[in-house]
Amino acid sequence: MSPLLTRLAQAAIALALVGSIIVQAMILPAIYRDLAEAPPAARATFVGLLGLGILALQVFAVCVWRLLSTIRTGTVVAEEAFRDVDAITWALVALALLLVAIGLLLAPGEVAPGVVGLIGGAAVVIGGVALLVRVMKGLLQQAVAREREVLGLRAELGEVI
Repeated sequence: MSPLLTRLAQAAIALALVGSIIVQAMILPAIYRDLAEAPPAARATFVGLLGLGILALQVFAVCVWRLLSTIRTGTVVAEEAFRDVDAITWALVALALLLVAIGLLLAPGEVAPGVVGLIGGAAVVIGGVALLVRVMKGLLQQAVAREREVLGLRAELGEVI
C-alpha cells in the first residue's frame, strides 16, 4: 500500500473520529432532549445505545489506524496486529448487537416497520463483516505460519549446505 493511500486513510479516520466526538458531545444530548415525551427509561436506553455504538465505531477506527501505521513500518504480521484485528472483530460484533437492541427498542413504538427492518438488516451486514474479518485473520495466521515454516526450512538447508 502506498504511503499516500495510508495517509489519506488515516486522514479520513481522523475526520471520522473528530465527527464522532462532536456527535457524542452535541447530537446525543440533542436527541435526548428531542425525546422528552418518551418514557425516561426508554429515552436514556436509546441514547445510551447510540453512545455505545459510537464508542464501538471509535474502537474500530483506532484499531484500523494502528494497522495502517504498521503497514508503514512493515510489521503487519506482529502479534499486536492480531490483537487489533481481534478488537476490530469485537467492536463490529458489539455494534451489530447494539443495532439489534435499538431495533427491538423501536419495534413496539411508532417507528415505521421498514426502519426497524433496515436497522435489523444493518445488524446482519455488520455481523457478516465481523465474520469476514475473522476469516481474514485466520488466512493471515495461516500465511504467517507457512512463511515461518519456509524460513525454518531455509535455515536448515543453509546449515546443511
